[in-house]
This record gives sequence, structure tokens and C-alpha cells, in this order.
Amino acid sequence: MPVYKAPLEDINFVLNDVLNAQSLANLPGYEDATPDLIQSVIEEAAKLCENELQPINLSGHEEGCHYENGVVRTPKGFKAAYDKYVEGGWQGMAFDPAYGGQGLPHTVGVVLEELLCSANMAFAMYPGLTQGAMNAIKAHANDELKERYLPKMVSGEWSGTMCLTEPHCGTDLGLLKTRATPNEDGSYNITGTKIFISAGEHDLTNNIIHLVLAKLPDGPPGIKGISLFLVPKFLPNEDNEPGVRNGVMCGSIEHKMGIMANATCVMNFDDAKGWLVGEPHKGMRAMFTMMNTARLGVGMQGLGIGAVAYQNAVVYAKDRIQGRSLSGTKAPEKAADPIIVHPDVRKNLMQGKAFSEGARALGYWVGMMIDLYEKHPDPTVRQEAEDFVALLTPVVKAYFTDMGYEVATNSQQMYGGHGYIREWGMEQFVRDARIAMIYEGTNGIQALDLVGRKMPQNMGRLLRRFFHPMQAELEQSQEDAALLEFVVPLAKAFGKLQQATAITAQKGMVRPDEAGAASTDYLRIFGLVSLGWMWLKMVKVAQEKLAAGNADGKEGFYDAKIKTARFFMDKMLPEVDFRFKSLMAGGKSMMEMPVDQF
Repeated sequence: MPVYKAPLEDINFVLNDVLNAQSLANLPGYEDATPDLIQSVIEEAAKLCENELQPINLSGHEEGCHYENGVVRTPKGFKAAYDKYVEGGWQGMAFDPAYGGQGLPHTVGVVLEELLCSANMAFAMYPGLTQGAMNAIKAHANDELKERYLPKMVSGEWSGTMCLTEPHCGTDLGLLKTRATPNEDGSYNITGTKIFISAGEHDLTNNIIHLVLAKLPDGPPGIKGISLFLVPKFLPNEDNEPGVRNGVMCGSIEHKMGIMANATCVMNFDDAKGWLVGEPHKGMRAMFTMMNTARLGVGMQGLGIGAVAYQNAVVYAKDRIQGRSLSGTKAPEKAADPIIVHPDVRKNLMQGKAFSEGARALGYWVGMMIDLYEKHPDPTVRQEAEDFVALLTPVVKAYFTDMGYEVATNSQQMYGGHGYIREWGMEQFVRDARIAMIYEGTNGIQALDLVGRKMPQNMGRLLRRFFHPMQAELEQSQEDAALLEFVVPLAKAFGKLQQATAITAQKGMVRPDEAGAASTDYLRIFGLVSLGWMWLKMVKVAQEKLAAGNADGKEGFYDAKIKTARFFMDKMLPEVDFRFKSLMAGGKSMMEMPVDQF
């Protein structure tokens, strides 16, 4: 049976020692967010995840959701677990107190996302979709809609969805066919079909609030004619309780590879009453509020699955005995040595450790930047932080999920044939991890977003928010001889990233296909360099703690950080060289073949 233990020691290290999350208490509205409070909240979240959510993860995977005549039932134990989640106030933990939230920093919400996804990714998607819908309503809806819907969603009493995709269009939303017809009372009738709607129907809440993209009769063609509408499953009555059933039904649920315990629905809207969110024909702007929340959340899914898969692989590798160490017997009292003595096993485990701990630092840092752009009193700081988040969003989504899947499959490999058997839980991690590379914009789309939108935006302003501080830290760090073994390879990789940026931008202006051909390699380079930067930050702290004799009995913990950073620089960062060569080869070899030769 799989296990999960929240990595509290590492979380506290990242937040307090590396990122100085204590500074969040200096932001307006976060005065009570002291390190002690944040730590106690995270510890309670860990208990919820370890004791309530992880135990129903495998059983939920095996049972799946049940569909009958438009009704969806979640697996055994999910409703009880969700009720405990709601009772704990977790849905509104990092949301505006004006609507019933607790107003904690978004950074704490990012930590919660990782823990939830490690413990039970399918469960985490139900409140995760609601969070995205809440953010869009708060940012774009009028006061009447906010006051009617947000308190119920913040409490977790009502849930939310994002209804974007249709059978004939996914990324190209300009092709959507769902229509909105205006009514005299200011509402609209929504008619159409949406597919792949996560948490579109379930038994966890007594109402579901759908945010639906549709076109008005006078909408211009393409994405410029899209509007966003709020469509409740039940129309609220005068007491703001679920009343008359609206014209929206679940037509079926998908039979899919993973996330079995989350209902992936076909949703049919038949003159369903809805209300406009934001301005007419400006739905894409509101949609991206949801999508950006979702993309960062999906990135944390990649981290969460990678971290728990690695954790289980370590437990197994220490226990499973097979063969003897190539350098001599390590466990003479046993019939064979534990497989953790073998170099290839260690390589896979070290990759999982280096990715999980590096991604944790980067993911939490992005969370802190969201807090800065929402709360900091200096508009310059807010703009810089917002630019940083915009730039890193496709990197976090794509690189974290690519690596989460890779770590899951490598961790499964550690089990040999047992990894292929359901009861050990490893095949579930692989199945669940795979969807994160696909939904909320495939990772190829994230790469195009990075190269086509983020790279040239405001004459490269977003890139400068990353390049300039990293260059400054590299220059400062190279003065410390103890850091040179980490600084030198990272500086070379950073130089390759800068070269790749200039070359891709130059070629893309002449031949757009060249930028598209380079995009996936470019994003991968960006992800590797980003994690390298995090490992440099962590090594600096670890070395300082050990040198000052300030390890507080955690010498082994800090020494492991240094060793893991060394592995990352030696064994993972060199991928930059291969990716750079691939990028430099251009797109001719993939574009010159006529379609009929495929």
C-alpha cells in the first residue's frame, strides 16, 4: 500500500530559510501571518492530507465515480472527507475576508495545493476548480454576483467549474458554438455542450456554479466575440439557497486513464439561465484569470505527484533486497542488499529528490510573488512581481508536469513488476500524472505561450524580471569559493538560456515556424535554469548554517541539500546542452516533409 508523509521539515526550510516568507507579515492585510501561524496552519493541513485524504486515494482510484441518469456519485469516503475539508475552512483559507475567507497569504495556499495533490490529486481537483472560479468572479463579476455567490463558494458549501472546451474546439476557443441569448430581466439563456469538465457534476456540494464561455448574437467572429457567463446548477432562491433546477445536466462522464475519482463530465446546457461576468465579448480576459490560477495549480499537481512517488520509491528501495552492491556487500546479515545500493536506482531516486525539492522552492517563490503583486504598497514592486508570475506560469505548468510524470514513471520502475500492480499504488501515480501534461493547455501550448507571448511582451520586460536578478546573484555568489562548483555550471546554463532567447526571438521574427520549433526546447532550458537557481539559493543557506554551527541538530538535512544540489548540477543541468543543440538545429527537418509523406 502506498504511503504519504507531508515534508514539513523541507517546507519550513524553503519558506523560512530560503524565501524569507516571514516578510509576508509586512504586507498590508497579512499582519497576522507570522511564521508560527503559517507553520501551525500547514501542520493542520498535513494532518488532513495524511489522515483523511491519502487513505481514500487508492480506493477512490479503484472505485471511480458512478453516473446514472445525470447524477454523479463520488467514491466511498469522498463526501465525508470533503465535509471535513469544509469544516476546517480550507476552501477560503487564502481568500478575501470580505467574502468569508481567512485572508492568509497565497503562498500558504500554494503549499496546501502541493499537500492535497500528493495525498489525493483527484480529490484536490474539486476544491481546486472552485478556487479558479472564485478568482474569476471576484476579479470580473459585478457586486451583485459576488455577494450572492462568493460567500457560499468560499465556505465550500457550493463548488465551481470552468466550462470552456467543446467537442470540436479546445485550444482554439474562437470556434466554440455555445450561444447566449439575452433576456429582458438582464439574464441570458445558455445553450450548448461542453466536454472534459472536471467536477462538472458530483455529490459533494448542494450547488455547482459553472463559468461558461459562450457567444452573444452580436458577437464578432473568433475569440473577440466570446463572453463569460455564470450558470448555477440550481437557481438561488430569496434566501440564497438552492432553488429551481437550472437547464444544465451532465450527459455522461468520461472513462479515462487516471484521476478516476474526479468526475470528468459532458455538460449539456439547454436554455440554462446565466448572468454575464465582466463585459460583453471580453470573456477571454476573464477566462485567463481562471486559466492562470489553474495552470499554476496544475504545476503543483506535477510537483505533488512527483514528490509522493519519490517518497514511496525511497521506502521501497530501502526495504527491497535484490543482488549485491557492485562495490561489495552492504548488508551481510541479509540474503541480498537493499536495491538502494545500486547506482541506477540511486540515479532515479536522486532525480526525484532534486526535482521535488527544487520545484517546491520555485513553486512557493511564485506564490510569494502573487502575494507581492496583490498586496505590496509600491506599484513598481507590484508590477515586477506580476511580470515574474506571468513569465513563470507556463514554465511551472509545463516543466513541473513533464518532470512529475517522469519522476512517477522512474519511481514505478524501482518496484519492478510490483510497480505495474495496482495494489502498490505506483501505477495510479503514473496514470494521474499524465493528465497534468494535457489539460489547462497542453505543454506544447505552454511552450508557445512562453516564446510567442511572454518572451516579446513589452519589449522583453518580463524576461528582464528573471534575467537581471539571476545575473546579479550569480555574480555575487562567484565571490564565494565554496559555491563555485554550483555557480560555474549554472552560469554556463544561464548563458545558454540567454543565447537561446536571442536566437529564438531573431529567427521567429523572420519565420514564425522557427520559434514554434524551438519552443519546447526553450521552455525546458528555462525550467532547468530556474531549478538551478533555486538549488543555488538552497546551497547558500545550507552552507551558511553548517559553517556557522547553526544547524540545530540538522547537519544531515543541510548536508543532503548540498549533495542533492551537486547531483542536479552534475546530472540534470547538462540537459541544457542537448536542448540547446536541438534548438539551434532549427525547424527545417520537422517542417520540410509534405503532409502526405507522414
